[in-house]
Amino acid sequence: MRAARVTRLDGPDAVEVTDVEEPAGAGVVVEVHAAGAAFPDALLTRGLYQYRPKLPFVLGAEIAGVVRSAPANSHVGPGDRVVGLTMLTGGMAEVAVLSPDRVFKLPDNVTFEAGAGLLFNDLTVYFALSVRGRLQQGETVLVHGAAGGIGTSTLRLAPVLGASRTIAVVSTEAKAQTATAAGATDVVLAEGFKDTVKELTSGRGVDVVVDPVGGDRMTDSLRSLAPGGRLLVIGFTGGEIPTVKVNRLLLNNIDVIGVGWGAWTLTHPDALAEQWAQLERLLISGQLPLPEPMIYPLDEAAAAIACLENRTAKGKVVLRIRD
Repeated sequence: MRAARVTRLDGPDAVEVTDVEEPAGAGVVVEVHAAGAAFPDALLTRGLYQYRPKLPFVLGAEIAGVVRSAPANSHVGPGDRVVGLTMLTGGMAEVAVLSPDRVFKLPDNVTFEAGAGLLFNDLTVYFALSVRGRLQQGETVLVHGAAGGIGTSTLRLAPVLGASRTIAVVSTEAKAQTATAAGATDVVLAEGFKDTVKELTSGRGVDVVVDPVGGDRMTDSLRSLAPGGRLLVIGFTGGEIPTVKVNRLLLNNIDVIGVGWGAWTLTHPDALAEQWAQLERLLISGQLPLPEPMIYPLDEAAAAIACLENRTAKGKVVLRIRD
């Protein structure tokens, strides 16, 4: 089978699309039609992720495709359209083998490409807003990196989960269009965002900040929170891991909350199925708009991952594995 493989830790340019043996082992065997790409894939190509698989390895943690075979006790069977999680590697290939508890039926109204763009981002954001962020009806959500995968997912999900306003923070005017298309109520530039947000909210601030960027925005994000507000730490695509002066938390009774979706699923075995059931309901009903990912052919896997590293991606990035 063909797969996007890492043979040396030299960054996205070192990703090679080549023939490898199909994976062996028990589980649900899926003929992959599309695979999601995420920021951890870029880190893996440089050996910078907290988990370092043995070289060579196939990238990809989220897939959509058709079941070839499944264990007898599985909830899916041959011919079913599904999405699934490898959780880290093995997805950017024509065939993947997944644990049955990480495979879910794909609604008929969702394409393979959209399905591959749902899992990591939407499940993370759903967990962030509903479980960790305690989002309430009518609250305002601000999201950094709003034109990226987590950002556009937040803009799609927050209104469905009760937010009355979503404020998108972007680094360039060009990315503002992506945020607007994803459903942002307001779009502001990262430079000077704190003052703009204060004006937009008549000095009150926002109830929730979703931050996958990190870096030097932390202090101004805290200053942008309304009393009782929550800042959700999802990642550090900006490169720098910020620190917090905890006296700031006392001033307005605000929270800084870690969102470790992957770690949560490891300690809460039923979480994945419960979260997917909620997303599936929203997708089937049409309440949750489908993502509109940037789609690359498998042969351009290196370029797809590079756009995540250099932060030129607009929305979710997906590889089309089969036509």
